[in-house]
Amino acid sequence: MASSRSVDPAELRAAITAISPWLSGSGPDPARPELAAAVRLSLRTLAADAPGKSVEVRVPPFAAVQCVEGLRHTRGTPPNVVETDPRTWLELATGQLGWADAVESGRVTASGSRADLARWLPLVRL
Repeated sequence: MASSRSVDPAELRAAITAISPWLSGSGPDPARPELAAAVRLSLRTLAADAPGKSVEVRVPPFAAVQCVEGLRHTRGTPPNVVETDPRTWLELATGQLGWADAVESGRVTASGSRADLARWLPLVRL
């Protein structure tokens, strides 16, 4: 699990800016460390903005966080899980993709009554 400690907004913006040409389709694939930093920092930001342990957000292979107030999950597969790929997560985090569209198109799998993250997205605007 990634740490939920607070993220410096400037650090998050720098990480997102570094991969933004790729996100917009105008640049090459980012280096793995750059992509990992953008995913991890944005997930930590979500965990800080929506504190709690009732939803697990997974963006393999880089990170997962628990967030959103509610019953705390401690063992096995949690009842509220969100999972997506790094590109989709970063498009959501930057407002380039809406939550409903991502779920409807199957780019995000969200299970459980608390697994709707629309309230907390986007995390940063480019």
